[in-house]
Amino acid sequence: MSERSALRVALIEDDPILGESLVQRLTLEGMEVVWCRSGAEAVTRLRRSRWDFVVCDIRLPDMNGEEVYGAVMPELGGAPIIFMTAFGDIEQAVRLMRAGADDYLIKPFKIEELVERLDRQRRLAPEGREGEPVLGLSPAMRQVETVLRRVASLDTTVLLLGESGAGKEVAARFLHGAGNRATKPFVGVNCAALAPELADSEIFGHERGAFTSAVGRHTGVAERAADGILFLDEVAELPAGLQAKLLRLIEERSFTRVGGEKAIPFRAKLVCATNADLRARIAEGSFREDLYYRINVIEVTVPPLRDRRMEIVPLARHFLQRFGARFERGAMRLSPDAETVLMAHDWPGNVRELRNRCERAVALAETQTVDARALFPERTLSGRGPGGEAAVSMEAAIEDLGAVRERAEREHIRNVLVQTEGQVGRAAGILGISRTTLWEKMRRFGIGGDG
Repeated sequence: MSERSALRVALIEDDPILGESLVQRLTLEGMEVVWCRSGAEAVTRLRRSRWDFVVCDIRLPDMNGEEVYGAVMPELGGAPIIFMTAFGDIEQAVRLMRAGADDYLIKPFKIEELVERLDRQRRLAPEGREGEPVLGLSPAMRQVETVLRRVASLDTTVLLLGESGAGKEVAARFLHGAGNRATKPFVGVNCAALAPELADSEIFGHERGAFTSAVGRHTGVAERAADGILFLDEVAELPAGLQAKLLRLIEERSFTRVGGEKAIPFRAKLVCATNADLRARIAEGSFREDLYYRINVIEVTVPPLRDRRMEIVPLARHFLQRFGARFERGAMRLSPDAETVLMAHDWPGNVRELRNRCERAVALAETQTVDARALFPERTLSGRGPGGEAAVSMEAAIEDLGAVRERAEREHIRNVLVQTEGQVGRAAGILGISRTTLWEKMRRFGIGGDG
């Protein structure tokens, strides 16, 4: 691995003997190693820089490795993360892999084995992706990410579809950061929140004297976006008159301010989003069909959170760490029953609901551990909910844990087999289990492989 001298490795290990040995060996392999001896130090350093690899111990003096990962998961980008533990059972390995870890080593191990694992992860990583931000951990979000990366630098309109709270704006900002307009403005507006009498001015701007309260010139979002990205969220809620002006802006690549006469060039990349069924809106006459075809050049659907369950717990840990820091509550963690109900919940409000539940739980927390009742205070052990509806019991959710784990484990094994092109030996190494164990799981889950 000596030819890859620029590789940067974050090593998180509190054992001074093992840590020193790993630093020496990885440095000899031509890597730049930054050694963190605590979870808090790791969180700070991981957020400051981009990394090619992260090697993290599970047991740390102030946090555990999973808490570190939950705190920095969105910022890690595509950097593979390998966990080390002296308490390695398959259940823990599956939990870590389901959360997005790339590999797993059980102590004691030979340092050569870690070097081989790092080399394997480097070869498996898509070219040009090391250290870049990623949109999600699940196969569904990785597919969305692939499409967005492909069109990020193209001057074409993108339409983001998906349920409310699924992350359409996050996808739009990812598109902005992944393309050649990353250093240019990202200007967004929620079309549903615009007052009807001000919507035209807010999007296209107005000249002084255009109407009674126009005491000066106002620059609209179409102009402020300049050479960057104009993001129109909830575009289906635009009134008919503005739909016509938006169509003209797309076709002519120019617009005029309200009360103005001079045509202003529109140079931004247009990204629209909606949770509405636009074809149904067209059928009922509330959305223009010609506008639909102009904004629907590249259509990308952001899947709901219930279809990307492997992201739920890592996202929850990230939100707990974020709000723990904001509210000065320190390092927050999830209890086992909290993880169970998080995985069992159907998430009608998607990521927005998850974020709000975590914020409320941290704000009202009396300890550093967030349990199931803190996340779902409306649920009871039995009977009916506060509105008279049938309550979802905690006991029922906990009884579902086996099914939830089995579904997540099956999904992750399939994903790794696709990544390794069906090579069971390589997949077993990535999963941190033996080839025999993997074959047994594949038979139980009905997954095929070519050996």
